[in-house]
Amino acid sequence: MKAGSRFLNAVSAVALSTGIVASGTGIVTLASASVAEAATISRVEVRGATRVSPETVRANITIVPGKSFSNADIDSSVKRLYSTGYFSDVSINISGGTLVVTVSENQLVNQVVFNGNRKIKDEKLQAVVRTRSLGPYSEATAESDIQAIKDAYAAMGRNDVTVTTQVVPIAEGRVNLAFVINEGERTKIKQINFVGNNAYSDGRLQAVIATKESGIFSFLNRKDVYNADKLRADEELLRQFYYNRGYADFRVVSSDAVLDESSNEYTVTITVEEGERYNFGPVNVESTVEGINAEELKGLVQTSEGSVYKAKDVQESISAISRRVAAQGYPFARVTPRGNRDFGNRTIAVDYLVDQGERAYIERIEIRGNTRTRDYVIRREFDVSEGDAFNQEMIATAKRRLDALGYFSAVNISTQPGSAADRVVIVVDVQDQSTGSFGIGAGYAAGSGGGFLVEASIEEKNFLGRGQYIRLAAGRGQDSRTYNVSFTEPYFLGYRLAAGFDVFKNENDYDEDNYSYEDSGFSLRVTAPITERLSTTLRYNFTQMDYHGDTDDLSSPYDRVVNGSPWERSSVSQTLTYNSLDDAQQAHEGILASATQEYAGLGGTSDFYKLTGKFKWYYTVHDDADIIASLAGSAGHVFNTGGEMEVFDQFQLGSNDIRGFERNGVGPRAANGDAIGGTTYFTASAEATFPLPFVARDAGFRGAVFADAGTLYGNEVDVTAADGVRGTDSSLRASVGLGLLWASPFGPLRIDYAIPVAKEDFDRVQNLKFGISSSF
Repeated sequence: MKAGSRFLNAVSAVALSTGIVASGTGIVTLASASVAEAATISRVEVRGATRVSPETVRANITIVPGKSFSNADIDSSVKRLYSTGYFSDVSINISGGTLVVTVSENQLVNQVVFNGNRKIKDEKLQAVVRTRSLGPYSEATAESDIQAIKDAYAAMGRNDVTVTTQVVPIAEGRVNLAFVINEGERTKIKQINFVGNNAYSDGRLQAVIATKESGIFSFLNRKDVYNADKLRADEELLRQFYYNRGYADFRVVSSDAVLDESSNEYTVTITVEEGERYNFGPVNVESTVEGINAEELKGLVQTSEGSVYKAKDVQESISAISRRVAAQGYPFARVTPRGNRDFGNRTIAVDYLVDQGERAYIERIEIRGNTRTRDYVIRREFDVSEGDAFNQEMIATAKRRLDALGYFSAVNISTQPGSAADRVVIVVDVQDQSTGSFGIGAGYAAGSGGGFLVEASIEEKNFLGRGQYIRLAAGRGQDSRTYNVSFTEPYFLGYRLAAGFDVFKNENDYDEDNYSYEDSGFSLRVTAPITERLSTTLRYNFTQMDYHGDTDDLSSPYDRVVNGSPWERSSVSQTLTYNSLDDAQQAHEGILASATQEYAGLGGTSDFYKLTGKFKWYYTVHDDADIIASLAGSAGHVFNTGGEMEVFDQFQLGSNDIRGFERNGVGPRAANGDAIGGTTYFTASAEATFPLPFVARDAGFRGAVFADAGTLYGNEVDVTAADGVRGTDSSLRASVGLGLLWASPFGPLRIDYAIPVAKEDFDRVQNLKFGISSSF
C-alpha cells in the first residue's frame, strides 16, 4: 500500500492548510480550504473498474451523495479500497458535484502452484499462503507468502530454504503464480552448551529443555529444530527446574544460537547464574480481610520450615488458599506471598498475606492465535467467564490447565483495561501444535502363548480441534490378533466430565495347547474430578468369550465350564485415582495410586465383587545423576456373590506383575497344568533407573535394577479332577533383574531380564520380557 501511505502522509501534512488532497497516484485541488474540511457531492463516478463492479467500489467508500464529508472520509475510503486487495492504485478527486474514484485493478490469479517441494505437500503450503486462485494478485501479498513458506520449513528444521516466485501473464488480465522452492538441507543442532552451571551437569540440564542435539532419530521427533521462541520456552523450563530445587536467585543470563553455514548446524549456548540454594524458613499466614481466619488457612499451606525451597509448593499453597477464601464468599480476596531471605542461614521465610484486592470484573475473554483449536475448547478451561469477579489465581489455574492439554506449543495470558475502570479484558494467546501421532509398538514373551507381538496405532488428542481424544490400534502376534478403539469427550454435556468408550476384540489360537478363544467387549466410562489431583471414574463393562478346547480333557476347568458356550460378564465399577506425578512421561517425584471396586451380576455368567488397589511412588535419589527410585505395590480380593466362580473371574498374575514369570505363570493350577487364577493377590516392587553411562542423555536410554515379589492364592472354581488343585496357599514368589528403557520416537520401550529367586515347581518361568513400558 505504498500509494496509500503517500496519501496519508500528504493529508497529515498539507490537506487542511492548502486545500490539496493526495491520492494513490497524485494530488487534486479542492475548491477551497473550507471545502476540504466539509463538502457534499451529488453522485459518485467510478473509473477504471472492469472486473470489479462499480457497486463494489461504492460499497467500500464512506462518502455518500448528499452528506458532508471531510479529508478523514477520503482517507478512510482510500484505505478501505486498498484493503480489499483488488486494486494496485486508487485516487479520489472532486469534479463539480461529482466524486470521481479512479482505480487500477490488480491482476487476477488464475492458478497457484508450488514447484520443488517434497517435504511439505501442496495442500499444507496452500493453507499457509494468502494468495488464492481467482483472487487478486498482489506483490505485497506474494512477498508475505514467501515468508510464510519459509517459516513453515523453518518449523521442521530447514532454515536455509529459498523461495522465489514466477508470474506468468495469461489472457484477460490473469496470471499464474508459481512458488519455486529449494528446500535445502535440514538445519541441525550440533551442540548445546551451558555456561555458569555448577550444581548440575550439562547432561542433566539438556534433559530439562525441549531443544535437543541432533541424533539418528531426530528426523522422527523433530526435537533438534532451532526456533527462537522455543529457546525462550527452554529458558522458562530451566527457571522452573532451578526454582523447584532451592535456587530462588537463579537467572538465565543469555541464550544464543550460532549457525555454521558451512555445515548448516547450530551451536546453542545458554549462560546461567545459579545463585545460592535455599531452604524454607518460618512459614506464616496473615489476613487483613475481616471474616477470614488466618489460622484456619495454615492447614492449606504446602510449604514447611526446613524443607528445600520449591516455587511449585508456594504456587500450590496460593492456589489452595485462594480457592478456600473464594468459596467463603470473598471473590476479590488476593493471596500474596512475601519472601524474606536470610542470606546467612540460606533460608527464605514465606508469609502468605490475604488482603482485599481491587474490585474488578471480567468484561470479556479474547482468544487469539488458535488456527485449529475451537474457542470453546480454550474457554472451558477457565472457571470464570464474562461478568464474573476477576481473580488472578483462577487465571493462573486456567493457564496451567491449557499447558497440560498438550494442544499448544505456547500459552500466554495477559490482561488489558476494559471499557470502565472496574473492567478487565483477558487476552489468551496460543499457538496450536500437532496433536496426532502414529505409533508402532513391539513386544516379545516367551513360553506358552508367547512370541512376538506388533501393534500399530493412530492417536489424536485434539480431534477436529474439539479437544476430543480418539485412538485406533491393531496388533498381530504369533497366535493372536487384537483390535482396540477408544474415544473420550473431555467435557461431556458441557461439564468437566470426561466421558468415553472403549471397544476391543482379541482372537487367540494356541494350536500346540489344543485350545482357542475369542473375547470381545466394551466399556462406557465417565470420569469426574474431585480435586486437582483426585478423580473418580464410573464404568459399565461387558465382555463375551467363546472358548474352544479339548472336550475330552475334563481336568481342564476351561473345557468343563465354558467349552462350546459363550461366557459373559456384565459389571459396573468405580475407581478413585490420585495423581501427583510431576511428569507423566518420566516422573521424578509424586504418587500415582488407584482403588477400584467392581460388581458383576447384572446379567451374564459372572457373579462377584472385587476390590483392587495399586500405587507407585517416585523419588529422586540423586538429582544431578538423575537416579530415580520407585516403590510399587498392588493387591486384590474377589468375593463370590452367586453360584460357582468361573476361571475368568479370578485374578491372574504374570510378567507384568512379577517379572521373571510367564503370563499366568504364577498361582493355582489344575492337574493338567492350566492356570485357574486365585481369589487374592499381593505384589510389591522396588526399582531404580538411571541414565546409561557413555550414552548421550538426549538418546533417551536408561538402565534399571529391580526386585519384585508377590503371591496369588485361593480358589473358588469347582475343579473335580482327582489330583485337585495345586498352589492355593500364599507361597511367596520373588525375582531380581536388570532392565533397559528407551524413550523411543515410537513410544516407551523396555527390555527386562529377571531371575526368579523364590518360586514353586509348577510355576512357569520367563526370564526375558520385551515390550511397551507404562506407569503401572
